Amino acid sequence: MSQSPAFVLNVLETPEDPEGSQEPSPYDESEVHDSFHQLIQEQSRWVAEEGLELQQRQPETGALGASGSDHETMLGPEGAPVYSMATLRILASMPSRTIGRSRGAIISQYYSRTVKLRRRAGRPQLRDMGRSARPSLRLYDLELDSAVLEEEEKRGLLVKELQGLTAAQRDHMLRGMPLSLAEKRGLREESRPPRGKHRAQWHRGLLSCCDQLRDSCVLASHNLGLALLSGLQALMPWHYALKRIGGRFGSSVLSYFLFLKTLLAFNTLLLPPLLAFIVGVQAAFPPAPTGPVPAFTGLELLTGGGYFTHSVMYYGYYSNATLNQPCASPLDGSQCTPEAGSLPYSMPLAYLFTLGAAFFITCITLVYSMSRSFGESYRVGSTSGVHAITVFCSWDYKVTQRWATRLQHDNIRTQLKELLAEWQSRQHRRSACGQLRRVAVLGLVWLLCLGTTLGCTLAVYTFSELMIKSPVSAEREAVLLLLPLVVCLLNLGGPYLFRILAALERHDSPVLEVYVAICRNLILKMVTLGILCYHWLGRRVGTLKDQCWENFVGQELYRLMVMDFIFTLLDTLLGELVWRLFSEKQLKRKGKPEFDIAGNVLELIYGQTLTWLGVLFSPLLPAMQIIKLLLLFYIKKASLMANCQAPRRPWKASHMSTVFISLLCFPSFLGAAVFLCYAVWQVKPSSTCGPFRTLDTMYEAGKVWVRRLEKAGPRVSWLPWIHRYLVEDTFPIYLVSALLLAVIYLNIQVVKGQRKVICLLKEQISNVF
Repeated sequence: MSQSPAFVLNVLETPEDPEGSQEPSPYDESEVHDSFHQLIQEQSRWVAEEGLELQQRQPETGALGASGSDHETMLGPEGAPVYSMATLRILASMPSRTIGRSRGAIISQYYSRTVKLRRRAGRPQLRDMGRSARPSLRLYDLELDSAVLEEEEKRGLLVKELQGLTAAQRDHMLRGMPLSLAEKRGLREESRPPRGKHRAQWHRGLLSCCDQLRDSCVLASHNLGLALLSGLQALMPWHYALKRIGGRFGSSVLSYFLFLKTLLAFNTLLLPPLLAFIVGVQAAFPPAPTGPVPAFTGLELLTGGGYFTHSVMYYGYYSNATLNQPCASPLDGSQCTPEAGSLPYSMPLAYLFTLGAAFFITCITLVYSMSRSFGESYRVGSTSGVHAITVFCSWDYKVTQRWATRLQHDNIRTQLKELLAEWQSRQHRRSACGQLRRVAVLGLVWLLCLGTTLGCTLAVYTFSELMIKSPVSAEREAVLLLLPLVVCLLNLGGPYLFRILAALERHDSPVLEVYVAICRNLILKMVTLGILCYHWLGRRVGTLKDQCWENFVGQELYRLMVMDFIFTLLDTLLGELVWRLFSEKQLKRKGKPEFDIAGNVLELIYGQTLTWLGVLFSPLLPAMQIIKLLLLFYIKKASLMANCQAPRRPWKASHMSTVFISLLCFPSFLGAAVFLCYAVWQVKPSSTCGPFRTLDTMYEAGKVWVRRLEKAGPRVSWLPWIHRYLVEDTFPIYLVSALLLAVIYLNIQVVKGQRKVICLLKEQISNVF
């Protein structure tokens, strides 16, 4: 079988310019394309006249014109091969011929080269050159008289315009031109005025003080804008710390710290209204003390009682009158009556409406954050082609500092590990027997976990009943720490038992493992809080008839928050630091413990739920929560960097933020809202303390205010109408709740529909190609 002939194009290098100037040929401009088109036509006409074709070579001998070939050897003058028109077109379209520069640089450069070419005595003819030479325009004069003259005029006008500018303006304009450094340097030299003229202009005062002052102001404003931008970047809390955590430990661990930052934002949003309309007003108009105020001993930091009971910390301190000046508590049980000319600021109304407005704003913010997080995490086509995007498009070329490049390098490497781990988890499939065995193990582990939760619930209920039967005097306030201590011990030991049982399941996906752990911890903590809520509103209200039960509930929630923080610190110390030291010294292991995402996230949700439950009885609990979150961030970050390692099985936490916000919204916030609504609408307030001491329910404060407005005159008659039809009537409340749920549902369905459409479009694209 005869082999197919091989065609060789002997393309020689372009001869050097006798002038010594070697510039790349800019073939992307219209003038150059026209000249090169003329070259192709001339070469093609010459080929047609001579009747030459491409040179053929046999691979065996390498000789020209080998026998047995059906093709002839095509040689031009001087023994050089001649190309057809199609070959010349291919050569003209190759990348080395088509890469060009901007029009301004071409015009400036070819203007200088045209002047040199004009001085030449003559130029070589096309027929005198070797036809094997590379088709280049460097040896030919490309000037068109009209075009060159036009470019000369433009260049002259440009130089004149530059000469009329100041030095700063000239440098600024040249810096923005799309020219090479050589061209810019040449234009700067040409546009620079003569030395004597420049000195004359300087002595004549053309560069006046006003111009210098204007330039200084512009420069100062530019520097100020840059400083403000960098300051705004620095105002973002923990910006560099979060980048460092994400680059070293991945998005799974980073999701915990982002969720902590979100909780800090929610508490920061909740605290200002309480300080402005409740705490600050009452501190400005303090009520008369009803008895001796105990001295501060330091134990109040743990128990929340003693000195704190007679401060703005708790519900019982707040007055039930219109505030203008101190008003003592009435002895006959009637409401305080302010003197004439008092400030029309009703403390019961401010207390009730401020809490309602703060909770409503928090609800709207939660729903918006959840819908936005859902749209971002379940973005359409978020996993398609992400490997190539991460490899080729992730690097930020604006990074110049060494630490920033190292951080970005670690971040990209961690992202690639997560993507590859996620792809590998999709490839693994179990057999039918393996799936049955796994279902049996999952069922057994779930039964043990639910049994553990039931045991913890019974323990909390039994101990709370024991605390009711054994009343504690004011001198033995430390005994009140027993119930929070038992609750925190169970909340700390339960998750560790769940982790031991989870080792039997051996989940293929680390994401599923985290979700299961979150579900089990959530059940334990929510059931425990349900028992405590029943203990406070169902049992303690009846046993504390002659006392301020609101203060007791506020103190219980304060003690739970303090003990939860202490146990979190102990867990960080014992569970991470001590375990790392023990594993390195005794077990001789190099590996460090992993960061428990599920347990730590549930601790945050649990602490935030305590804050929302207690804001009615202790308005300053959000401030405590803010301090607690700030300390937790730095403690957890330091422990993470020193004692923990990245997950052994990397995984991409693309939906973790959405799951965290959803758990914060529905079990946590919704449960706290139900608890507070029951306390406001159904439970009778204490008759000895608080702004609602003379009312049957806290909600009656709104009714009393409406009756006063009805007697005030027709100018405020619209306010009772709003209260009657929008507050007392439950239909608007249900309507607003239904609308919020409908918005969430519609957002979910829209995103699902978009994902389906994108999947169909991708299938169509794959079918086309």
